[in-house]
Amino acid sequence: MKQHMKSGISVLTLTALTLLMAGCRQENTMNRNEIPTPVSVSDITYGSVSRIFTTNSTAVSSAEAELSTEMAGKYHLQNNPATGKPYKLGDKVKKGALIVRIEDKSYENGISIETKRLNLELAEQEQVKTKSLYDKGGATLTEVKNSDIKIMNSRLDYENAQMNLEKMNIRAPFDGVIVNLPHYSKEAKVNSGTSVVTIMDYSSMLLEINLPESAINEVKVGQKAYITHYTLPKDTIMGEITELSPAISAETRTFKGKLMIDNSKLLIRPGMFVKADIVTESHSSTIVIPKNIVRNERNRRTVFVVDQGIAVAKQVRLGLEEKNSVEVLSGLDKDDQLIVRGFETLRDGSKVKIQR
Repeated sequence: MKQHMKSGISVLTLTALTLLMAGCRQENTMNRNEIPTPVSVSDITYGSVSRIFTTNSTAVSSAEAELSTEMAGKYHLQNNPATGKPYKLGDKVKKGALIVRIEDKSYENGISIETKRLNLELAEQEQVKTKSLYDKGGATLTEVKNSDIKIMNSRLDYENAQMNLEKMNIRAPFDGVIVNLPHYSKEAKVNSGTSVVTIMDYSSMLLEINLPESAINEVKVGQKAYITHYTLPKDTIMGEITELSPAISAETRTFKGKLMIDNSKLLIRPGMFVKADIVTESHSSTIVIPKNIVRNERNRRTVFVVDQGIAVAKQVRLGLEEKNSVEVLSGLDKDDQLIVRGFETLRDGSKVKIQR
């Protein structure tokens, strides 16, 4: 009985060994006959990668002023010193530049600015004379004080006259660009409160943004942003988060923020709908690979490298992701040859042929 059992075990063992050896011979034959897959490779490269939060909004100028007349009178559009011609739409203006002058002779005569200037000069001369007499004993202290009061009143009258006369002038309150200039005929009568020019400063611009609740711990004041517009495919303009509200709207589940744009080249125009890519985190000098070569199988992310003509699958741990690239935190060595083309049909251990 025991002899028959031993014989049965031996037969089974022999059968198993035979099948195993046959499988190995078949596998070796398959490996020898496998046609190498053509692939392209790339060296491991180091670069920068950022986590980006994207939002969109309408850009507005940082400063805008619509200037109106304070007095009624005849309209006189002034010449631009830079061109020698009357101001027009799109002209740049400096702070204090006289753009429009309103003329009203009866009003100007009523101010009597020249008379007030002469009164101030006489008061100043009288003050000097009175103080000289006082030093010699020829005038009292009361007379000196009265001369001081007189000169103060004369100076106040003259300064008020200057301010009233300045009401006839429309000047630029800041450096900017003329964006609206209603047409009036020369010497046309305009009423007080008439809008005559609008000036914008858009060398820096403001973006009012609404951010989702999920971004409240990522977006912070001081973070940089890349501003783009479809009309400027080759230009990226820098911005910065300057203000953030701590309150979340119960209706929209968003919170408000403000982003200032450096528009010194005047590439962005007021009213443009622009995209802002806010950089919430950035890493430099890190391994960066194309995102499309990463395979995700059973929560394992792998890429293929070449080792002596064989494709080797390496599990990687990823970090920050951009549109077309991703950071590799671990799993790759600096000398690895990364397969970037022809990886779609590969498996771990496949034969490959590098194409240059």
